[in-house]
Amino acid sequence: MEIQGKVFKYGNDVDTDVIIPARYLNDSSEKALASHCMEDIDPDFVNKVSAGDVIVAGDNFGCGSSREHAPLAIKASGVSLVIANSFARIFYRNSINIGLPILECPAAVKAISAGDKVKADLSAGVIYNLTTGEKFAAEPFPPFIQEIINDGGLLAHLAKK
Repeated sequence: MEIQGKVFKYGNDVDTDVIIPARYLNDSSEKALASHCMEDIDPDFVNKVSAGDVIVAGDNFGCGSSREHAPLAIKASGVSLVIANSFARIFYRNSINIGLPILECPAAVKAISAGDKVKADLSAGVIYNLTTGEKFAAEPFPPFIQEIINDGGLLAHLAKK
């Protein structure tokens, strides 16, 4: 699976309350969540993000509460991939459960800037910075997890089986 998009870059410890503020959790529809994604850290994010775009962040992305709303809001906003130095464990699992591709790659995080265009080959774990021409290696998911993500998440995967 290949993904290509423009980069939105954030720092370390971006928590789930920043990704989707708790004041918006009364409506758990994907559209409602997407309309407030990243609002407290990047108020104009929802007006700038396009389908296929990529979030790049530092350490411990998705820390905080265990709500699935955070990766769901990101995916519903149009983001097709999150690249980070590391992910909070529950965010990592929730992302797989809803079919949001994520990659850990500190070298890419260090070298990629906001606004760059990137392409990622999820099967191979390769990230290309199309703006600078750099190439980075990330650890790809094992085939069974790639299948879950490609199917749109765990529930869709189980329904398919």
